[in-house]
Amino acid sequence: MSEDIYTVEQFAERLKLHPKTVLRFIREGRLRAVKVGRSYRILRSDMEAFGIAPPRSGAARVRVTAIVDVPDISPERAQHLARVITSARLGGEARADPMHIDVAHDPAMRQVKVVLVGAPGDVAAMLRMIDVFLEQVP
Repeated sequence: MSEDIYTVEQFAERLKLHPKTVLRFIREGRLRAVKVGRSYRILRSDMEAFGIAPPRSGAARVRVTAIVDVPDISPERAQHLARVITSARLGGEARADPMHIDVAHDPAMRQVKVVLVGAPGDVAAMLRMIDVFLEQVP
């Protein structure tokens, strides 16, 4: 049984990212890919492991991407935010279309960037949760 294979461009289109961003994910080891000649191929299972459901024939799904910039945050509070976000994603019922979350902290600039990709309702709920977390007194 063969597995579906996607190009970097197909994967980038699926995530609404630039292909260079996908290549950076591959170089950083965040996304598994196989090098074929001078290009990469991404297996369906690796796409699913990245948190993206492969395209289904005939059924279009809506996905939302939200980027949250949090300025002037201490390293301890940034780490706590990352734990809360990850725990909230892992809690609850298992979904066929899981949300992808990426948290990047720059301690020198004292800021955090949170990238959420998922169903509109899931992303909206996560944004509300982040808002409540950030309103709490540090």
